[in-house]
Amino acid sequence: MTAAHSAAQPADQPQPLWQPGPDRIEGAQLTRFQAWAARRHGAPAAVPGNPAASYAALHRWSVEELATFWQAVTEWFDVRFSTPYETVLADRSMPGATWFPGATLNYAEHALRAAEDPDRADAPALLYVDESQEPRSVTWAELRRQVGSLAAELRRLGVRPGDRVSGYLPNIPQAAIALLATAAVGGVWTSCAPDFGARSVLDRFQQVEPVILFTVDGYRYGGKEHDRTATVAELRRELPTLRAVVHIPLLGTAAPQDALEWETLTATDAEPLFEQVPFDHPLWVLYSSGTTGLPKAIVQSQGGILVEHLKQLGLHCDLGPDDRFFWYTSTGWMMWNFLVSGLLTGTTVITYDGSPGYPDTAAQWRIAERTGATLYGTSAAYVMACRKSGIHPGRDLDLATVKCVATTGSPLPPDGFRWLHDEFAEAHAELWIASVSGGTDVCSCFAGAVPTLPVHAGELQAPCLGTDLQSWDPHGKPLVDEVGELVVTNPMPSMPVCFWNDPDGSRYRDSYFEMFPGVWRHGDWITVTSRGSVIIHGRSDSTLNRQGVRMGSADIYEAVERLPEIRESLVVGVEQPGGGYWMPLFVHLAQGATLDDVLRDRIKRTIREELSPRHVPDEIIEVEGIPHTLTGKRLEVPVKRLLQGTPLDKAVNPGSVDHAELLHFYTRLARERTA
Repeated sequence: MTAAHSAAQPADQPQPLWQPGPDRIEGAQLTRFQAWAARRHGAPAAVPGNPAASYAALHRWSVEELATFWQAVTEWFDVRFSTPYETVLADRSMPGATWFPGATLNYAEHALRAAEDPDRADAPALLYVDESQEPRSVTWAELRRQVGSLAAELRRLGVRPGDRVSGYLPNIPQAAIALLATAAVGGVWTSCAPDFGARSVLDRFQQVEPVILFTVDGYRYGGKEHDRTATVAELRRELPTLRAVVHIPLLGTAAPQDALEWETLTATDAEPLFEQVPFDHPLWVLYSSGTTGLPKAIVQSQGGILVEHLKQLGLHCDLGPDDRFFWYTSTGWMMWNFLVSGLLTGTTVITYDGSPGYPDTAAQWRIAERTGATLYGTSAAYVMACRKSGIHPGRDLDLATVKCVATTGSPLPPDGFRWLHDEFAEAHAELWIASVSGGTDVCSCFAGAVPTLPVHAGELQAPCLGTDLQSWDPHGKPLVDEVGELVVTNPMPSMPVCFWNDPDGSRYRDSYFEMFPGVWRHGDWITVTSRGSVIIHGRSDSTLNRQGVRMGSADIYEAVERLPEIRESLVVGVEQPGGGYWMPLFVHLAQGATLDDVLRDRIKRTIREELSPRHVPDEIIEVEGIPHTLTGKRLEVPVKRLLQGTPLDKAVNPGSVDHAELLHFYTRLARERTA
């Protein structure tokens, strides 16, 4: 059932693709939390034999009794407040909610707590894998020691609470260690992946003026070495606030002049000292994609991220000390920060530095096999690529440890759910498929994984606890079984405390609160179903609107990319002078395929039959590739602006695009159409 069908037929009650067995429900930390919160905080008790009703009641309590819920989270996970809080939530307004005023704590202290257990000191905290696919371990004791040593050196270099520390690093253990050491001293971490060019990095780092820069000499990707020494030299020249540069010789290059050596800074046996900072003290700066201007520098707090990630990873992802947590990501995407937070639950975190498809499409699955991953996170695009490539991870690899496959980055189409389920059904009937959706803006999920609920193809299981997620029409009326704007009507602790260099908060307010003052509008089209699940239809700021009917681009991608001839597609709706509307579909073909009249007719027929005649594009145009942001999202809005005649330098920041050369096609097309 497609998203469009499920929204149009609310009376249907489709059979779940999967549902957890009684043992899984009983053993879930969420189940134990609900029973405890019912005794201690007046939460509703579970409904015997009805996990859906149990979760719905718990969720309703978590948003109606917001302060009590978050107090319960801090008690359940034993959050260490070095000074107590005066109240949980002093001000509920958005923006401006004030969480746990008076409290002090430290994120890194919580991330390293497992190292305090003598029985776990020699267990792996980090498992590092590169394209050789040979896992290497960093134990909890060694992680704590290196963080202690590096934190002491950062203090010696003059880093004080609030100073920014930057990393131009791949997903390697040193990146996680540098983040934790920065947090330990009360510094503010920020990072970019080394596949970002110098201009893209400077667009981000120059905003926050870092005092320390951690760098590599290069990285390996797709079986090749990529030297970054010239880029690092440019960063050093263009970041005048730097007091020190720390060199990590990933490719074996000697440190440049005046750079400090990583090995030297992490060599001593120093017990980490954790600066106790206010709850809302900045932890890190994340960045929006920056496709249409300077990236937004999004500041999130030590306390807000700590409690949000404990809830998300501990209750929703059901992670604990016996788990191994993998997510394919880079340090330039919020999922890397989310992955490192797996340490908060005592989980072993798997860091992978390399191509997702090298030496072949099954590469990520082999990492899961080699590391014994229990939660395996990837992108919806990777799952669909595996399906198209005809690989069979469930049959050909030993993935018995994998309890959950989670996806994000874009909506996982129903076919992706079914492929995963069918791949693992015979060997691994207990596989839980968790499609999740959130954003860099909150560094967490609005909806997604719930270990006690059934999974329906194409749907996220439910809104997350403490998140009053709703679908609204343009007038602010809540909708059920209809497409509307994704809004959150109460504050979340991980919402930004501010944007950097936004002194009056105007850019922050304009980004989320302009349409519905006091209510977070995220910019996605969603359906909240009468069963309580959530369907994501794509970005609302690139909405397709045919004859007053709003459509999500994700529905079209799901239908079109099921065809074996289509590698990837991009659809936009372009308002034209005089009231016209043009909706082209751009297709990147599979090798050997030809866009002839036969294929065009198949594409149109597929869309008409699976969605509606209104979804059929006006034109189908072949392109050499689909442009994405550096974190893998299709460039719908910039392409739309190019087709409306906006100059390239005004429509998109080329440094934020994976293959900027692909954009010239759309500028040429716009010129030809107006000639």
